[in-house]
Amino acid sequence: MSDRTDPGRTEKDASQDAVAHHLDPRRWWALVIIGGTQLMVILDATIVNVALPHASAALEIAPADRQWLVTAYALPFGALLLLGGRIADYIGRKRMLIIALSGFAIASAIGGAAQSPGMLFAARALQGVFGAIMAPAALALVTVTFIEAKERAKAFAVFGAIAGGGAAIGLVLGGVLTEYVDWRWCLFVNIPVAVIAAGFAIPVLRESRAPSNGHYDVLGAILATGGLAAIVWGFTRAIDHSWGSIDVLGWLLGGLVLIVLFVVRERATDNPLLPLRIFANRNRTGAYVVGLLVGTGLFGFFLFITYFLQYVKQYTPLEAGLAFLPFSAGVIVGAGVGSQLVLKVGPRVIVPAGLVLGVIGLAWLGTIDLDSSYAGHILPAQLIISVGMGFIFMSTTNVALVGISPDDAGVASAMVNTAQQIGGSLGTALLSTIAATATATYAAANPPQIPPGISPAQLSAAQETLVSLQSSTDASAFQAAIEANPAVGVLAQALNAANVDGYGVAFLWSAGLFALAGVASLLLIHAGRQDVPQGEHTAMI
Repeated sequence: MSDRTDPGRTEKDASQDAVAHHLDPRRWWALVIIGGTQLMVILDATIVNVALPHASAALEIAPADRQWLVTAYALPFGALLLLGGRIADYIGRKRMLIIALSGFAIASAIGGAAQSPGMLFAARALQGVFGAIMAPAALALVTVTFIEAKERAKAFAVFGAIAGGGAAIGLVLGGVLTEYVDWRWCLFVNIPVAVIAAGFAIPVLRESRAPSNGHYDVLGAILATGGLAAIVWGFTRAIDHSWGSIDVLGWLLGGLVLIVLFVVRERATDNPLLPLRIFANRNRTGAYVVGLLVGTGLFGFFLFITYFLQYVKQYTPLEAGLAFLPFSAGVIVGAGVGSQLVLKVGPRVIVPAGLVLGVIGLAWLGTIDLDSSYAGHILPAQLIISVGMGFIFMSTTNVALVGISPDDAGVASAMVNTAQQIGGSLGTALLSTIAATATATYAAANPPQIPPGISPAQLSAAQETLVSLQSSTDASAFQAAIEANPAVGVLAQALNAANVDGYGVAFLWSAGLFALAGVASLLLIHAGRQDVPQGEHTAMI
């Protein structure tokens, strides 16, 4: 008997049959491809962290320039995310994913083969550009591939798990590759992953696109990226010049002018990259401000802990990578607990609570010294911070959708990630400059105490040796140098003390940024439990 005449069938049954008829039979294979792509984007934000000391030694990267290995990726990635999503929507998500995968592989090959710091930084920036296309294209493909509600929820759960665990995988994988192969493979490893993903994407993924009006806000993207890059460069110039110098203020003011022009452009254009109406709701604005400030304060945490563990404590790359695993565990625990609490008390309580935990942990790290141990200092502090981050990440991604229209849901959700990445690029540059300034100040006020018996010739030779070893994490090389010339040990101890003081000052500034974010959350985020978005429109981290 036909469905039309079957009295036992309901309209719901017919609807389910219609959905089943349109289900992509290769959708779960598609999720494997999309998930692999997302994993590559996420882990590349952290995989180079533990490789940074070895890359610095190999390419003779100056201490003040090391942060560019992180900033060069985060800045274009954050600044171009919205444009990348718009291009993928209009040209075709599958097509742009394949193009971005190919470009990412080429950028990784250039970075892995880099013979100079500039070549490496340029490759990382190119990775960020293609990553800004891959990430929104991958998320959109999950949405259009899984059209049945329960399956879509499962797919997003997998996607979210990859996003949450990718950073930890990157740190450990970076440690393994650096220690047992070579730091360059932290970049080369992307090539086979990208090639395989692109190869399978061609026959497996279905093309999809949004209706196009034929207009992209390229000028807006140029103004925003140029403004942010100028501000980042201004921060880095402050290492060699005073904050009041024209070389610093000129870049900072120039960057601010470009950002103002970007806002003017977004108000005037019919198809803005960033619709300013999403800031009309103060809860959403609060989520973006918190994301920006948290990103500004948090990225430096990973950088300076990496420096402390490898340069000062002489951890191997793998040991340093494993040392960060508790942070990921804490984020998972915090997100799980926070997701339950937010339904009872709302984001207006959970977000400030998470920020308070962040302030406590970062302030604790601000007391770091040469005798601080991992188990007694670094571990408990990072656990406190990470649980707080779980509270914040989970809550702000949902607050970003409070009162939003369906047409703006995508850009409103993406803005949280955009704000965090932009904050990360700004914060890495700013905090690196602050740490370098504090280190120089401490070193000038606390010169090394040269014991009797060390000749001026030994001291001069020790200074030359220390310069050659300043990017080394090889404990045996340091020990051999100290045995050959005791003055090396004296100078190294003084240098480490100055560097650790700089890290501590940077952590205190990070705590201040988190405190500022806490004030912003109290003033702007008033969403209660009844305002938390439910269902398929809930934001993904």
